[in-house]
Amino acid sequence: MKIFRKILKFFLICFILLFIVLISIYGYSKFSPKLEIEKANNIIFYDNMEKIFFQGTSDNEWISLDNISNNVINATISAEDKNFYKHYGFDIFRIAKALYINVKAGKTIQGASTITQQYVKNLFLEFDKTWERKWNEMWLTLNMETHYSKDEILEGYLNTIYYGHGMYGVESASKYYFGKSSSDLSISEAAMLVAIPKSPSNYSPVTNYSNAKKRQEMILRGMYDNGYINEKELDKYLKEELTIIGKKEEKELSSVMYYKDAVIEELKTIKNIPTSFLDTGGLKIYTTLDVNAQEALESSLENEVNNNNLQAAGIMMNPNDGSIIALIGGINYDKSQFNRATNSKRQVGSTMKPFLYYSALENGFTSSTSFTSEETTFVFSNGETYSPRNAGEIYGNEAISLAAAIAYSDNIYAVKTHMFLGEENLVNMANRLGITTKLDAVPSLPLGTYEINIIEMTSAYASFANLGYKVNPHLITKVEDINGNVLYEYNEEPELILNQSLVYILNDLLTTTYDASFIDYSQPTLLSVASKLSKKYAVKSGTTATDCWTIGYNPDVVTSIWIGYDDATNLESGTSIKSKNTWAYTMENYLKDKEEVWYKKPSNVIGVLVDPINGSPVVNNDSKKRILYYLKGTEPTGEEMVFDELYEE
Repeated sequence: MKIFRKILKFFLICFILLFIVLISIYGYSKFSPKLEIEKANNIIFYDNMEKIFFQGTSDNEWISLDNISNNVINATISAEDKNFYKHYGFDIFRIAKALYINVKAGKTIQGASTITQQYVKNLFLEFDKTWERKWNEMWLTLNMETHYSKDEILEGYLNTIYYGHGMYGVESASKYYFGKSSSDLSISEAAMLVAIPKSPSNYSPVTNYSNAKKRQEMILRGMYDNGYINEKELDKYLKEELTIIGKKEEKELSSVMYYKDAVIEELKTIKNIPTSFLDTGGLKIYTTLDVNAQEALESSLENEVNNNNLQAAGIMMNPNDGSIIALIGGINYDKSQFNRATNSKRQVGSTMKPFLYYSALENGFTSSTSFTSEETTFVFSNGETYSPRNAGEIYGNEAISLAAAIAYSDNIYAVKTHMFLGEENLVNMANRLGITTKLDAVPSLPLGTYEINIIEMTSAYASFANLGYKVNPHLITKVEDINGNVLYEYNEEPELILNQSLVYILNDLLTTTYDASFIDYSQPTLLSVASKLSKKYAVKSGTTATDCWTIGYNPDVVTSIWIGYDDATNLESGTSIKSKNTWAYTMENYLKDKEEVWYKKPSNVIGVLVDPINGSPVVNNDSKKRILYYLKGTEPTGEEMVFDELYEE
């Protein structure tokens, strides 16, 4: 009997202590400052014309709870938090049940977040799983529950939750999927809509109708179990086929979500911007987005990449200041939010070669400098050998100029140049151009065997496009708080890092890649897109077994396209043309209404009519002729020695 009394006394004390703790917590929350939920996470994104292209967790279509169909409300409560109106932010019994199920299963298969908790996460918290975040979630949930009514919380939740396809909020989503206001949704439509937020990429009725239908059935059965519909209604709604609209009233740029995510990533790196949007009460972010560029990039990729598994990334940059005017991180944002433009690195192939050839020009090479294009095995002092191969095993078996080597993307010429200059030379040049990836000085480096991020590659090419200045790639020009106070403003002066005359020569050399005058034993690597180009560009492609790149520019814009598989599966034959076509269509579409521009020839550069294949000055009976450019005093005479012959002496 004494033991029983002691146990009873122990539990009574624990209960009293727990009660005191809970009262204290709720009391503290009650007298804490009220959360400004109408401003929290109200992030407004502006393009480069200062027009809004995305706003916070809604698109300005807030709808009051009174105007939302009861069908939506009932379906949401039934599916997400059936005790919503009974608890104080946390459903203790649901937590206990979920804990039991997860422990029994040995993994997390059931959650227990209430609508209030989910709303807090949407407004104030990052989606990590740290204890600090969970602690913040608890306090914010209690604060919200003590300062706002249940109807206010539910209204806010329904207006901020993500429904896929860039749709935040029940009203926008209802119009997108069904072409009607959320006040007019039937029970069947409401259940379909409520099914989506659990996993928009899996349950969107636009892209996965069968999955969405299965999830809708689960929602409807839950509504039956919770007394919102009867058995007859359940049978009716399960059989009902829905008409899915799946479009906005205005043109939708779905790829802009990748751009928005990239802006958020950059925002996190700005030290004087608070990490919590709660502290700022909302932000206005002015970006470098050019909607016309984004549209050109998106439509070009859509036309060329339609394999369900093939992925792509694209960047368009103003080379004069490093501003990223368009960005796409994948083919379908709803299926994959992974941003390949910002977060992946891939083998760059021959797009590495312009770095090598600029360095060669700095070290005395000219447009006519020649090596022999032939099968070659390099033997090193340690006994190791390296035998690079040209694409298709095509060799000239004769001396070719630097111009021809660029036109054909000749690997033998590239490796010979690399070894002649010294392997560290290319590493240093890449670093000078802003490549931060660690590169080893190996013979294969100019063939692009290392993986580099597409933004870094675009920024490096921007230094060629702007005649030698290093720029910092960025998407944000200014950040203000909701009241217009400037918190951050981008301001960086480009740094001159290259010789402008040599860059002019290189830029002209990179026009050989689609020049028919180089058709000989081989043909230029981008000749297939020459007929699609109405303006003059410098451009280089790069292809490995797993990756296809095309990077090119003029003084106005530099565009980079990557295509490949996420798991680095070998590409099918002909995939490289997709990258080239995408690049060509993007540049042409974006620049179609702009005047053609090219670079002014420096006074110390001279043009000479030469045979483009061997680089020698033309004579009367030469059938191939092209003007190539040289620093004055380095023009070819026809008596230059082939560099291979230097090795043989």
